[in-house]
Amino acid sequence: MDLQSGAAVALPELLIDSASDTSHHLDCLHFPLHNTTDSVMLQSSDNKTGRWSNLLLAYKTLGVVFGGLVTSPLYVYPSMHLNSPTEEDYLGIYSIMFWTLTLIGVVKYACIALKADDQGEGGTFALYSLLCRNINIGILSSKSSDVNSSQSRCVLNEDNRQKSRLGKVFETSMVARRALLFIAMLGTCMLIGDGILTPAISVLSAMDGLRAPFPSISKSLVEALSAVVLFILFLLQKFGTSRVSFLFSPIMGAWTLSTPLVGIYSIIHHYPSIFKALSPYYIFHFFWRNGKEGWLMLGGTILCITGSEALFADLGHFNRSSIQIAFLFTIYPSLILTYAGQTAYLIKNPNDHMDGFYKFIPKTIYWPIFIIATLAAVVASQSLISATFSVIKQSVVLDYFPRVKVVHTSSNKEGEVYSPEVNYILMVFCIAVILIFGDGQDIGNAFGVVVSLVMLITTILLTLVMIIIWRTPSLLVALYFIIFFMMEGVYVSAVLTKIPEGGWIPFAISFILAFIMFGWYYGRQRKIQYELTHKIDLGRLGMLLSDPSVQRVPGLCFFYTKIQNGLTPILGHYTKNMRSLHKVTIFTTLRYLLVPKVSPHERIVVKELGLRGVYACVIQYGYADSLNLEGDNFVSQVLDSLQEHIENCSSLPSDHMPVQEEISELSEAKTAGVIHVRGKARFHIGKSTSFFDRFMLAFYEVLHKNCRPALPVLGVPLPQCLEVGMFYEA
Repeated sequence: MDLQSGAAVALPELLIDSASDTSHHLDCLHFPLHNTTDSVMLQSSDNKTGRWSNLLLAYKTLGVVFGGLVTSPLYVYPSMHLNSPTEEDYLGIYSIMFWTLTLIGVVKYACIALKADDQGEGGTFALYSLLCRNINIGILSSKSSDVNSSQSRCVLNEDNRQKSRLGKVFETSMVARRALLFIAMLGTCMLIGDGILTPAISVLSAMDGLRAPFPSISKSLVEALSAVVLFILFLLQKFGTSRVSFLFSPIMGAWTLSTPLVGIYSIIHHYPSIFKALSPYYIFHFFWRNGKEGWLMLGGTILCITGSEALFADLGHFNRSSIQIAFLFTIYPSLILTYAGQTAYLIKNPNDHMDGFYKFIPKTIYWPIFIIATLAAVVASQSLISATFSVIKQSVVLDYFPRVKVVHTSSNKEGEVYSPEVNYILMVFCIAVILIFGDGQDIGNAFGVVVSLVMLITTILLTLVMIIIWRTPSLLVALYFIIFFMMEGVYVSAVLTKIPEGGWIPFAISFILAFIMFGWYYGRQRKIQYELTHKIDLGRLGMLLSDPSVQRVPGLCFFYTKIQNGLTPILGHYTKNMRSLHKVTIFTTLRYLLVPKVSPHERIVVKELGLRGVYACVIQYGYADSLNLEGDNFVSQVLDSLQEHIENCSSLPSDHMPVQEEISELSEAKTAGVIHVRGKARFHIGKSTSFFDRFMLAFYEVLHKNCRPALPVLGVPLPQCLEVGMFYEA
């Protein structure tokens, strides 16, 4: 696997811009990045595909995107706290579910959110990076990634001339920027929590179907069987899903088709007039009759829209049209008919709500539906587990999460990744949730917290995109925000009352993850600030090389650095201790662009620094990219790019060595030997350091120490590096 092909990689360090210098791309190194700005290849998910291609993609989305959403009928009614429900109660509940699916699923996600893509990618990170690229609010370079966008950036050129007032507020207010970062982190943590709760509640609800035909089976046995299924599922993660993924869509297709057919049968036989509940009158009547109890029941009703975030988050794997086709013409009608059938059955059998799914299945097809339901629950679990791996990978690439090992399990599907540490942590949490909180209502309470908060975060970020980037008329923005913020806010208020009854689980998980992310982010920022303050310029490098005590020895040396507006201070420590520098020295930085992907021919940018044998190399990548920095292949690619650059520069100054001599020197240096140098840093805690800084930096040191031995970030170990010790003043 090579760097050009975008294969799996480990990143040594992440390049981050100086927040104080946004008017230059690379001030001291002066890289020729104007070509990249115009020609970064974007993998837009809305490319013009044929009608049949879109239909095929729509079919494939059934097994990847909609697993969590379409299996929600398994646990929605059992998660509700219903006390002697009446016909009016069930009609009101169905009306709430219908309008929730219609407004949030169809209007918000299918019609609005899918248009807020960041170069074809969706999700919380995509919205955050989209905002960072268009206004200077991120810790990462936004100017450098100012590339042509898809529909979501159609007004950026106008925005460059006149920024919105809200955008200026974010640019000037550190509190606003940190609040936005916190919201993005919280959304990420909640999605990871979703990866824990979805497998637990889906598999447990599906396996609970064994108790109807076999009443002697205890709930403890169902929980144990569910734990075994999940244990096997997590053990199989290291093999990837490529070998079995072709079964996902047929399984989910069978589920999506069979449940509405059962629903239609139930409607005809139990309550043919169920669709009168589509009138909002039944919602108002429900709350009028039940008051506070009706409000509390929203904690279970919200589960009907679980997995809707996947419509947006999985946008990068498909395209907008395919997801819209699949949702509007299969998933949405299937859910409406399935819930209608369940409700029709429960109106005639009001006390069966604790097993609201399997009770309404006719006995003649009970076992086929049970098998399909179990397989569908496994597929839904796999979808969320895979999504969690992808989120962790993106977090690591963005440098918001400690370096954990992430392995690519498929050479053909770049998005198919696996993290051993994350996998086993998820497994322990999932099984613990089932065995400790085996009651489906408790898990449903926890699940409701995750679902409602993630939706609310997406609404907030989408509103910012509308105001700052799209420049949507204020009336439309207000209409969108008021409707969805109030609607989702009511859901959030209802699920927050369930914190003592299992809702604390996602809060505990999210708090731990957010603390880890913030601790890592804080420590990394302090290191970057130190290096920017103590960076070495080209003049000082020239003085070092002119020192007679510093020898130029044969060989090729790569210095890895995070900063771009200067040279790493590690260089000074290295020359002071080694009293030498290799004849060919390349300062290598990883440049994160706020775009999903960078085309292979733009991946490596090289530049001569004006000193003999000293060069700069920038490896550019987007948040959906993979790289490979290991082995001779990487070295050869860098040298090939450098040789091509030297040959193409015909107007060299007269004091430069001849082109062939310079190329020959590169080849000889590689033959003599290659070493890689990076800094091994520790913070020096002074007496004047505040307690907060002491605590956060100590926590960062613990994270850094435990992640360093397994330094691979995206699956492949770094080249063997010589570590140069350096203390950072706290």
